[in-house]
Amino acid sequence: MRLYAIACDVLARPVYLCAARSPQVVDIRMFERGLHDDPRTLRERLQEAIDGAPAAADAIVLGYGLCGGATAGIEARDKPVVLPRAHDCITLFLGARERYMVEMEGPATYWYVADQVERRDSDSNGIGGLAVGSGSEAQIEATHAEYVATYGQDNADYLMEVLGGWRVHYGRGAFVSMGVTDEEASVTAVRDEADRRGWAFERIEGSLVLLRRLIDGDWNEDMLVLQPGERLAMSYDDDVVKAVPAGT
Repeated sequence: MRLYAIACDVLARPVYLCAARSPQVVDIRMFERGLHDDPRTLRERLQEAIDGAPAAADAIVLGYGLCGGATAGIEARDKPVVLPRAHDCITLFLGARERYMVEMEGPATYWYVADQVERRDSDSNGIGGLAVGSGSEAQIEATHAEYVATYGQDNADYLMEVLGGWRVHYGRGAFVSMGVTDEEASVTAVRDEADRRGWAFERIEGSLVLLRRLIDGDWNEDMLVLQPGERLAMSYDDDVVKAVPAGT
């Protein structure tokens, strides 16, 4: 197959590595992580990229999860669109929904990976990281209001809780080691950042299994395959996302 991969740039090295090893032919387009701050804009950009996929592509694969609801509403036009059943990119780094849920039961965590640390995508008060529900308080409130308007109060509250949107305090800085580059400088920077903020530090082994399956075309039950004419919707259960007719 020829695949068109659209991914967040925090996944840059893992995606390029998986593409290089894939039995498929893979074209790649990256979007900057900052688009997550506005789910509506990210959704629009993703749909534009899906609609503009190369004619030669057999399918489109997304290196995204639900991502604050940003992917909810995207549609498959004339090609299948495939993405992992994941709340956010942290699941992609950990390699399984089960690991994600275990980690979410622990202390509120600010997550770091080498690609993002090196880009110094920062809150101007430290090095860049990834947080479930990250963003300013104003952005969080705006996201919640959008969810209420679209999905109702109960579903909006559930989604914000799952995505960590009400976080008020982090207790841990976690570096996910993907093993695709020399990460020691990034690990040191994250450990120093955690010390500065008064957080515990932990280095966690990541896994490429979800990204590898996505880009290899090995689409098992951990993947959602949108067929042409289908739209992605939140499932509000362990499946995370589901396919529904585009017209509904």
